[in-house]
Amino acid sequence: MGRFYFKIFLVIIVAVSVAATGCRNRNRKIKSPAAYDLGSPEKFNMPGSLLEISGITFDSGANDIIYAIQDEQGKVFKLVWGNKKQSHTKFAGDGDFEDLAIAGNKMYVLKSNGVLVYFPMEQLQHEDADSVAFSTQLLPSGEYEGMSADGSGKLYVLCKKCDSDKNSGKVTVASVGITDSGYEVENVYISEADITVNNEKLKSRFQPSALAKNPVTGEWFIISAINKLLVITDANWQVKEAWPLNGNTFNQPEGIAFDAVGNLYISNEGDDLSAGNILKFVRNLKQPQ
Repeated sequence: MGRFYFKIFLVIIVAVSVAATGCRNRNRKIKSPAAYDLGSPEKFNMPGSLLEISGITFDSGANDIIYAIQDEQGKVFKLVWGNKKQSHTKFAGDGDFEDLAIAGNKMYVLKSNGVLVYFPMEQLQHEDADSVAFSTQLLPSGEYEGMSADGSGKLYVLCKKCDSDKNSGKVTVASVGITDSGYEVENVYISEADITVNNEKLKSRFQPSALAKNPVTGEWFIISAINKLLVITDANWQVKEAWPLNGNTFNQPEGIAFDAVGNLYISNEGDDLSAGNILKFVRNLKQPQ
């Protein structure tokens, strides 16, 4: 074979190899929980006002309006999937707001220092909320990012870095019962030792960003932007499985929610190169309940 033809032959071999590798990479399925394909989301890019979107939630039993918070302004945003037009209700000035949840006909917003801000849901019909209240010194000292409600009237607040958790191998979840006379707080815990990815234990502390209860299975889904991880526990906070989150898909996962039929939503903060977004993972209806 002449030198010229040999070079052509090598070019063809390399081209075929690159094409085959690309095809394999496209067809490689992202490891995912049984009912959700983490590699195939529907994507909803946020308007500029929600570049730094953090928490998201739905009203229990509904799947039409997405309520969202961003972590610098005291505003609750109302969105409809796929429609960038949004409205908001201002409930406070600037601050570090991390998540939101609906319980007992009230909207609750979590600040990073553990303070809860709340007001009646009916106030979301207005541009400014009245009757805004604050609950302080309710939760253990620490840094918080995740809060959710389970439909029973309880709030669950997940500690990102609690002083009491340091070197304990556990993560605190504050179960907050809401009564006419106030709040009843009971702490439960997630064991870091039970979190394994590809049969390996975590090499650093688990620092969760958000949590939501799957209305179909009763499991808790917990995400961490720092660990780039999705952890699933049973209803009693016992770890069942953990899944890595691909950084190309999950830029900075800060919020998680389920709609009424069990579709999964994860929100990601944007940056200088990309918009904030919400990713929707349609539940595989073939999976058993």
